[in-house]
Amino acid sequence: MRSEPRLTGELVGLVMAAGVGRRFGSDKRRQPLADGRTLLATTVAAAAAAYPRHYVVLRPGEAPAALGLAPDTPLLSAPAAAHGLGASLGDAFRQLLVCAPDATAAAVILGDMPWLNAASCVRLNARASTTAIVIPHHAGQRGHPVIFGRRWWPELAQLKTGEGARDVVTRHRHAVVTLELDDPGIWRDVDRPQDLPG
Repeated sequence: MRSEPRLTGELVGLVMAAGVGRRFGSDKRRQPLADGRTLLATTVAAAAAAYPRHYVVLRPGEAPAALGLAPDTPLLSAPAAAHGLGASLGDAFRQLLVCAPDATAAAVILGDMPWLNAASCVRLNARASTTAIVIPHHAGQRGHPVIFGRRWWPELAQLKTGEGARDVVTRHRHAVVTLELDDPGIWRDVDRPQDLPG
């Protein structure tokens, strides 16, 4: 029986925050939550707990401080963000191939997921490998983070349009590892003001 390649390098977190979020009615990334932090800052803090090495993906020219993030937040730029999440992923993975040569897998996290649970991320990370695509499930729904082994990064780097990496996942079903988690935070996000934490 063939064994999976062991994880020999770091896992990198990618917080995707270059979208426009039209359904919210304003820039939801700047929305303050009960503790005063912005929605994006809350998500990034949760991601940082599970992925000490992480990048936030923003549109060109956006300043982290304007979004409630630390000025030295590591950034990747998504100049094609207007063409959808797939285009932003393509931009991010093209840069990641260069700036993270020692990383063996990357966790894709949506920037509007303030309920992200570091413990769930740790369980997903334990299933990661250079060739796996690790996807969490809860109550019959897929969620995030989705962890892509480095083998799939060049293909992700070719994305130019679309709603995400669904086509890449579909083409490589044999590589998909699903993990059932008792955590609705893997798919709870904020699309409209009524979705905000109470």
